[in-house]
Amino acid sequence: MRLLLVEDDPLLGDGIQTGLRQDGYTVDWIQNGLEADQAVRAGNFDLIIMDLNLPGLPGLEVLQRLRARGNSTPVLVLTARDATSDRVAGLDAGADDYLVKPFDFPELNARLRALLRRSSGRATPIMCNGPLCIDPAAHMVTLDERPIPLPQREFAILEVLLNNAGRVMSRSHIEESIYGWDTEVGSNAIEVHIHHLRKKLGSEWIRTVRGVGYMMEKHS
Repeated sequence: MRLLLVEDDPLLGDGIQTGLRQDGYTVDWIQNGLEADQAVRAGNFDLIIMDLNLPGLPGLEVLQRLRARGNSTPVLVLTARDATSDRVAGLDAGADDYLVKPFDFPELNARLRALLRRSSGRATPIMCNGPLCIDPAAHMVTLDERPIPLPQREFAILEVLLNNAGRVMSRSHIEESIYGWDTEVGSNAIEVHIHHLRKKLGSEWIRTVRGVGYMMEKHS
């Protein structure tokens, strides 16, 4: 899952980015409101974490512009403003959740998982396609109830494909979902990860759609 972090505090931003990356997220970090507005226009993010007190452009205005363009990406507002009026303003501007600083990192992570779950239309935390299941919170994959250990990149690709089972995912979409701006991507990196996934899961799970991308077949 690819997240955009908009936070101007260098220490806090670095800590959040590091923690989320350790939990398997792809995180791009921006410290300016104007740059954030440009990023959400150009990028493809699964979720946005946004401070309100930003240089260049206030976070509330970034959020309002986002929603005015019809962008429904989930947004978690992360701010020191704890007044009821601030919470109401943030939620009315289009925020999906609101977390006040200081906060506990496990709570932030749980809120992110809940937002991602709701945005994909899932009621339960575990995603399944037939006997293949992913538990994002535990970073665990099981096939026929048998654990399948996966490194971070393979887990991230499998999560994208399983969350879109029955739909073709282009290579560029997969790359955008699992790699940040500061990551060099080899020309055949996705193909290598897919090859490894097929060896571990079986070749019947991921189909190559020539010239388009990859698709996970739906299983009952």
